[in-house]
Amino acid sequence: MSKKSHKKSSEPPTVKKAAAKTAKARTGTPPEAIAKTPRGRVAASQSAASKSLKSSASAPALASKTQAKSKKPSSPAAPSRIIVEGENAPDFSLPRDGGGNVSLRDFRGKKLVLFFYPKADTPGCTREAIAFTALSDEFSRSGTVVVGISADPVKAQEKFRDKHSLLVPLISDEAHEMLEAYGVWGEKSLYGRRFMGIVRTTVLIGPDGRIARVWRNVKVDGHADEVLAAARDL
Repeated sequence: MSKKSHKKSSEPPTVKKAAAKTAKARTGTPPEAIAKTPRGRVAASQSAASKSLKSSASAPALASKTQAKSKKPSSPAAPSRIIVEGENAPDFSLPRDGGGNVSLRDFRGKKLVLFFYPKADTPGCTREAIAFTALSDEFSRSGTVVVGISADPVKAQEKFRDKHSLLVPLISDEAHEMLEAYGVWGEKSLYGRRFMGIVRTTVLIGPDGRIARVWRNVKVDGHADEVLAAARDL
């Protein structure tokens, strides 16, 4: 037997380990084998814990988004003042589109429709103003004047009028004095957000200056026709 076969390796243990690691790095160790090692199991456990923490942290945000989407617009809160049929209509004198002021006394002896809308040139308010404009001749034949009111400045009212060829006078109450007197300015809620604004309302005033009819939380579609019918019967 050769003497070389009985000769022990002179390489130290650290060199052997280093060589073994190098060989593994070159050949590649399957992921399954790594996962079975103690170090692999610890790494997998840490990764799972990290994913769990991220999921827990994002859960409240996801729940909040889901709740926000599921919320529907709430009905406007009741205004602080409620006008009732039969009482004298509150007086007012406010600027209108085209210049000048409009006062309640200007309509003595006539039937008057006041439609309060939240904001000029928004979808619902535009449809409502156009509907009253389309029936302006019918209202005139019934001895009724129609006036629109919002908190928009006069310039915004004029732009609104010109854009949609509106024929009804539009008056501006930026100070909210008339809006509060008629009980249409109050707290509103939309998707959980509370704010002050106009509750869409229409008031029919008789020739005697008394309130004949009040429509609150108005639904725009068909509303102008309903008001015209009430004015004709007054």
